[in-house]
Amino acid sequence: MPYNAGKFDVIVIGAGHAGIEAALASARLGCKTLCLTVSMDAVALMPCNPAVGGPGKSHLVREVDALGGQMALSADRTYIQMRILNTGKGPAVRALRCQSDKKLYQAEMLRVLQQQKNLMVKQALVEEIILKGTRVEGVLTQTGALYWAPVVILASGTYLGGRVIIGELNYSSGPSGFFPSNKLPQQMKANGIKMVRFSTGTPPRVDKNTVDFSAMTEQKGDEGELYFSYMSENLNRPNVSCWLTYTNERTHKIIKDNLHKSLLFSGEIKGVGPRYCPSIEDKVVRFADKESHQIFLEPEGLGTAEMYVQGMSTSLPEDVQLEILRSIKGLERVEIIRPGYSIEYDCLVPTQLYPTLEHKQIEGFFSAGQVNGTSGYEEAAAQGIVAGINGARKVLGEEPVTFLRSEAYIGVLIDDLVIKGTNEPYRILTSRAEYRLLLRQDNADLRLTEKGRKIGLVSDERYEKYLKRKKMIEEEMEKLKTHRVKPGDERVKMLLQKKGSAPIKNSITYAELLKRPELDYRDVLEILPKAEDVPKDVLEQVWIELKYEGYIKKQLAQVERFKKMEDKKIPDGISYRDINGLRNEAKEKLEEIRPKTLGQASRISGVSPADISVLMIYLEQKRRNEKKGGVNE
Repeated sequence: MPYNAGKFDVIVIGAGHAGIEAALASARLGCKTLCLTVSMDAVALMPCNPAVGGPGKSHLVREVDALGGQMALSADRTYIQMRILNTGKGPAVRALRCQSDKKLYQAEMLRVLQQQKNLMVKQALVEEIILKGTRVEGVLTQTGALYWAPVVILASGTYLGGRVIIGELNYSSGPSGFFPSNKLPQQMKANGIKMVRFSTGTPPRVDKNTVDFSAMTEQKGDEGELYFSYMSENLNRPNVSCWLTYTNERTHKIIKDNLHKSLLFSGEIKGVGPRYCPSIEDKVVRFADKESHQIFLEPEGLGTAEMYVQGMSTSLPEDVQLEILRSIKGLERVEIIRPGYSIEYDCLVPTQLYPTLEHKQIEGFFSAGQVNGTSGYEEAAAQGIVAGINGARKVLGEEPVTFLRSEAYIGVLIDDLVIKGTNEPYRILTSRAEYRLLLRQDNADLRLTEKGRKIGLVSDERYEKYLKRKKMIEEEMEKLKTHRVKPGDERVKMLLQKKGSAPIKNSITYAELLKRPELDYRDVLEILPKAEDVPKDVLEQVWIELKYEGYIKKQLAQVERFKKMEDKKIPDGISYRDINGLRNEAKEKLEEIRPKTLGQASRISGVSPADISVLMIYLEQKRRNEKKGGVNE
């Protein structure tokens, strides 16, 4: 029989990367918060690669950190390798990526959760979200516990209706052998929540003691202190190597000969898989002209022999997986510790959500993470902190918080989901951001710390550190724009000669000199007085702002035009079906998604520029009629 187990302000279902950020944000904003996880051993689980960051993803991690979130801090405290990716490209696409110690990361996150004031973490399988009419009242667990709260945040990852597939074997399961949640998705569908079926995969884990690393290419991490969080320093983390090898013709033949054993190719796997992380069998079929594919062996931690085989996600039978691996150079005698598998799961159609991540038809019901159709720990954490903030603010009677596409990758991510939707597991990419030169990973604190402070998540210590960094950047910028370089300066002459840059003939500012394409911020150290006293990240920030000043000004002008559309609000309750001139497809899409602004309406698939023009004219006529006291026909 059900029993009353307690009242809370906010209940979070799930303690993965979305659930953690949601629960911490809610608790830190003063709400009595309960976080329920299917297993205490599943808290902060990394069922796929134990890594954080990468292109686009590192931007999200830094943004979550600037808002006062946890992922960056925990990643910094538990990484075993850190690298900067895309160093040969522009600053907009450079990305930090770390290999994490899987168990240490989980332990660190659990420690943070259990020490957080206003937060309780419990093991329970939620089977029902309790509704009263169209609003949330609480949850019911498998053991009959009734927990009551006006806000429930669903962050259940890939557990809803989870089904694991290995060859012809398939069974009901969550990731990594944890229990799936089968009753909850059935109840959600019965209450009119639209769901879709997605799938994702993971590669086998192998025993490092059976790997011949001498036949592979070593990939070391970068030297020096590199951190995601603006608060991290002097952590003295290790630098453990990863290893690179390649598939070959024999590997591809084995895969092709066994495709009939893959449920992915037989059509048995109904869920749509991730485009940007395909299985090895998918890669071999789709890119039949390629003679090889990269395979990375990445350690899962300091205290385990398990290595993650990046690039070999598969749902083929276990014996075939072993045959494939042993055809690869350096893996001829390898042993599998855990086989790879695919997992199908249910997730929400995200266009049912407001940009706050609250459901449009169910008040107080929020969702975040993979259950919203995304892939990746970083995308989950970004949604989690937004859902946690808005869930808490709803309880506290405060205005919700949203993020524009022009101010954060978080804004790009959520806007894409709730306005455009997704027909496959969504992954953030730098190419998705129109204003990516403004939304760099290096300036996330400058963009979002003030917002995080107003929300109430940025501590005094963090805010003081931000103000100090901001002041240093401003001072260095002023110095470079006012201090001048003379043609006779020997240090400058030597530097320009070394870089193949033309000598200066007249006195110019350091700012003008550093705009030369041959020079970067590291060159500042050689020529700028007392530059060695300035943190490198400050010099880099100043150099980027100077080097790309013209492009940045152009993007800022684009943002102003973008804001004009975003500022044009669409009244609630408007009937698009009654607007003459709109195409039928546009009427259907606008009625379904119900955008808040003209900007959002313009990004809906199926709504044309002509439809937006009709809508603008209609809204202007409506405004004029209301101003005159008339009734809009």
